[in-house]
Amino acid sequence: MASQDWFDKDFYKTLGVSKDVSDADLKKTYRKLARKYHPDSNAGDASAEAKFKEVSEAYSVLSDKEQRAEYDQIRAMGSGARFTAGGQGAGGFEDVFSRFGGARGGRTESADFDDIFAMFNQQQGGGFGSGRFGQSTGGFRGYGGPQRGADVTARTTIDFLTATKGETITLQGEDGKPFKVKIPAGVSDGQKIRLRGRGRPSPDGGETGDIVVQVAVRPHPVFTRDGLNLRVTVPVTFTEAALGATIEVPTLGGDPVKLRVAPGTPSGRVLRVKGRGVETAKGTGDLLAEVQIAVPSHLDERAREALEQFQQLEPKENPRADLMSKARG
Repeated sequence: MASQDWFDKDFYKTLGVSKDVSDADLKKTYRKLARKYHPDSNAGDASAEAKFKEVSEAYSVLSDKEQRAEYDQIRAMGSGARFTAGGQGAGGFEDVFSRFGGARGGRTESADFDDIFAMFNQQQGGGFGSGRFGQSTGGFRGYGGPQRGADVTARTTIDFLTATKGETITLQGEDGKPFKVKIPAGVSDGQKIRLRGRGRPSPDGGETGDIVVQVAVRPHPVFTRDGLNLRVTVPVTFTEAALGATIEVPTLGGDPVKLRVAPGTPSGRVLRVKGRGVETAKGTGDLLAEVQIAVPSHLDERAREALEQFQQLEPKENPRADLMSKARG
């Protein structure tokens, strides 16, 4: 960066922070912007790449206490001053030199030039760096700012109960060393758990990458997930559905609960058991029991005769009449 840019560029505005921003907030803001505009996340987007370069330059100066102090001093003293080729008009070299010469009665000595160039820390052939001017830089293509370490991906398969209740498990890292992962209650199939700062180190002293654990959940033979709710299909007999009954329904990892099936309950009706679903910090779901009428596959002679008698007595309604009417309409 040429010394002219110290006057032309407002690094605080580039990062969207105030001049009294703390180091922690400055770092937090930079990381957010760097992730947003990083070329790896915006392939082929020239404007994003340019923005990434701007925020990296701004952070490299403001994150260094000495450079930030120099930058603030020059911006304060040089409001309106510019380094220009000509000697006419406001803002020539005289504006800057007069600031340093005032202490010596306005005389411009060789020491004044030393002060100027020491401030900018220019070195022959030097360019913008991540530390002082003229030093080498890390970051993306030498744009400045430390480069973040790479993320490491891990995969694990857990059973349905573990996913529902939560548990701390141990996995093996890419270096062969074990590491622990806390599986939160209610984790879903395909969900990713990010372990901050546990990935690969930065090549130039920047932020360490993360471990990203992708979770697969084995299906349960009885229960399925519906958000925080658990679903289960419960078979009932024809007489239980027609006449009504009290039945037992299984729960996940607990004792069965009793449910009342009202007389005339159709197949497919859902009965709800409050608070017996997935319990998480965000809330607790319910157990949803879907009634399914079980048709006997074998009947003895007496049962067949009884059903035939019932058939003669049951209401002469066509249960498919409404379906046919809607299909025609």
